[in-house]
Amino acid sequence: MTAPDRLVGRLKRRPEFLAVAGTRRKHVAPGLILQVRRHDDRQRPAPGEPPLRIGLTASRKVGNAVVRNRARRRLREAARLILPAHAAPGHDFVLVARKDTADRPWTDLLGDLTAALKRLGLWRDGEPLRTPPPTAPPPTPDGG
Repeated sequence: MTAPDRLVGRLKRRPEFLAVAGTRRKHVAPGLILQVRRHDDRQRPAPGEPPLRIGLTASRKVGNAVVRNRARRRLREAARLILPAHAAPGHDFVLVARKDTADRPWTDLLGDLTAALKRLGLWRDGEPLRTPPPTAPPPTPDGG
């Protein structure tokens, strides 16, 4: 298992998912549904947490447990590749798996996420969001 990405946080609780769905701001593509919510005073990451948060969901309509897990893994990887570099900060994103998510060609799935961000007006060109690197301890003298 890889280390968690510090540039993108996670939505974990049901009320967080419902708040994103409640905005009714979404894009439906063959490989996924992208739901979006801008941070506000009621719900936002705590200070020091990443400015982007994602949630992943796959209902039983997608398939059995094996298929649902594969769909979530593919969505997680697509989000890891695209969102830090190209999504506007200050938003929560929920990626909903569809029946075709698990079997859709990888480039098409990435294209679906890219098109969704562009359609919702959240696409930005540029480098990934950067968190400041941890400060290195000062060098020790030659004796230490």
